[in-house]
Amino acid sequence: MLLVSPLFSQTGVLKGRVYGELNNAPVEFANIIIEGTNYGVSSDECGNYRIENIKIGIYTIVCTFIGCKKAVFYEVMISATKPTILDIPLQQEAETLSEVTVNKSSFNKTQESPVSLRTISTTEIYRSPGGNRDISKVIQILPGVASYLMTRMGIYCH
Repeated sequence: MLLVSPLFSQTGVLKGRVYGELNNAPVEFANIIIEGTNYGVSSDECGNYRIENIKIGIYTIVCTFIGCKKAVFYEVMISATKPTILDIPLQQEAETLSEVTVNKSSFNKTQESPVSLRTISTTEIYRSPGGNRDISKVIQILPGVASYLMTRMGIYCH
């Protein structure tokens, strides 16, 4: 025998459309939240939204969207018999921003050697393995240096 309690089916649905008050255009991705619960959803590209499995009762519904005034609806009844339809018109809100001050960066640039400049001391020339105290061989060992580049730089090896 299967017993079904009506207490388990005591949930309702809230659905509707979010649109601009002036032009009736759908508002995509507006946030619709039921205060005091974990229920919330964003409107789709047509401005439609649907929240399911809400316990029956009376709730406050809040709708927010960037650039629009917050819409608050008090005492919205959610029943189990039929979906509650709540269409939400949003008013555009113009915000005035305060002045913007641009300060120069506190980043101090230090004097650095250019990437193409490398100073080699005589000690490095003497200690270079396989260099035999020859500057041209020592330079060829450095990373990124090829023998054909040395002739372009004016270093000729004989």
